[in-house]
Order: sequence, then C-alpha cells, then structure tokens
Amino acid sequence: MKLFAIFGDPVSHSHSPLMHNCVFKKLNYKACYTRVHLLDGSKLKKTFFSLGLSGANVTVPHKEEAYKACDEVRGFAKNIGVVNTLINENGRLIGYNTDADGFMYAIKDFGKVNNVLILGAGGTAKALASRFMQDNIKVSVLNRSQGRLSYFKEIGCNTSDWESYSTKKYDLVVNTTSAGLKDEELPAPKEIIVDALENTSFVADAIYGKVTPFLRLAQEKNITFKDGADMLLGQGVLANELFVNKELKLEDIKTNMLRSFEI
Repeated sequence: MKLFAIFGDPVSHSHSPLMHNCVFKKLNYKACYTRVHLLDGSKLKKTFFSLGLSGANVTVPHKEEAYKACDEVRGFAKNIGVVNTLINENGRLIGYNTDADGFMYAIKDFGKVNNVLILGAGGTAKALASRFMQDNIKVSVLNRSQGRLSYFKEIGCNTSDWESYSTKKYDLVVNTTSAGLKDEELPAPKEIIVDALENTSFVADAIYGKVTPFLRLAQEKNITFKDGADMLLGQGVLANELFVNKELKLEDIKTNMLRSFEI
C-alpha cells in the first residue's frame, strides 16, 4: 500500500485526499492519500521521508520550500523554482509543477486570453506568469510591495505595487493570494480591486470551495468568474498520473477524480 499526502498551512480544507482516494479506490490501485499540516516548510523533506511517503502535493505557503527540498526538479518547475508535486524515486525527492497546466485547463472556457493581471507574487503566481508567457500572453503582476516582484520583472512581466497601480484593460484578473481563504479579506485594497474588475472580462481565483470576497465583487458586477475547482482538478489529474507512474490511463484518472466533486 503506497501512502501519499498533501502538505500545507492551512490544509484541513483540502479536497485533494478525496480526489486522489476516489481514483485509487475506483481503479483498484493500492494507495491511500492523507493530509499533513506543516507549519515549518524547512521540515518538509524530513517529514516526507519520516512518514514513508511515495509522493505528495504541496499547497500554500510551502511550494518554494518544496523546490529547495528536492534532489532533482523536472520539467516546467525547473524554470520557476516552484514545486507542487513530489515523488519518492528510490529515496530521492523529485519535484514537478502541475499547477500551471492545471490552470490553463481551467480557463479554456474563457476563450482567447491576451492580457492578464495576476494578484500576488507567491509560488502560484510564478507558475502562472511563466506559463502565460509561454503562450505569448501579456502578464502584469500586482503585489502589496516591491519585495517579491524581482522574479516577474526578470521574465518580462509588467509589475506594480499598491502604491504604483494604474488603470489598464485586461482580459482576465487572477487572484493567487490566500486572501479570502480563512477570512473575508480582499487581495488588495478595495478601490484597486473594484478598478481592476471594472476593466476585465473574466475573473479567476485559485481558492476553491467558497465564493471569496474577491469573487463576490465579480459576481455583483456580473463578470464571468471561476473559483479554483477546475484548476484543482487539472493539476490533480496530472499529479495523480505522476503518483502512479502512468500505470493508470489519464482519461480514467480524470473520470474518477471528477466524481469526487459530486460527493
């Protein structure tokens, strides 16, 4: 029996155990998936191996610490320094990032997107910004302060903090911060959020399972929006494929993981 987990703080809200266990049970794969509430990201690697895990997912705020913990990082994650999926490969910790492709899957319904504003500058923001730019989408990043914006400047994003924000038109505004997850906060001052919403066609939030204050404002303005459920599904399917080392068909993983959202 293989054991998998999700690391995060908070983590009690995570739908990931239900998603992956649904796949394992329905497809008769001998594995179990649980949650690990991890306060100190620097202890991720030690905790991973002490629990005897075969693999794991990593959520906020530990995705950059997960990158540092890896013995090897593969694929898209190498470019961005952010890992959300870990595999135990013969005692070596291998890191991947499935967030970005999961998000691209989620926003397919929005059609052609040319210009995006990302709120926040953490691991998810890095993954999305880099992935958008691969598709030649113009990316702007807004963060509370300039401190975490250097990465985005280096890869060619437009950047601003709350003091230097100015009105521009966007096809999509995405919240990658944890604002609204455990509280009723907005990801930026209300006047900035209102202005951004009045100048966009679509809105997305990485948080799932609730209508955050950010999404509520979008709803009030009749803007088409999505929470993070589709992104969660997309990244989860890709992560599960890595967990089972492609022993299960991708379409079968997706079909059974979708069922977890009906429970």
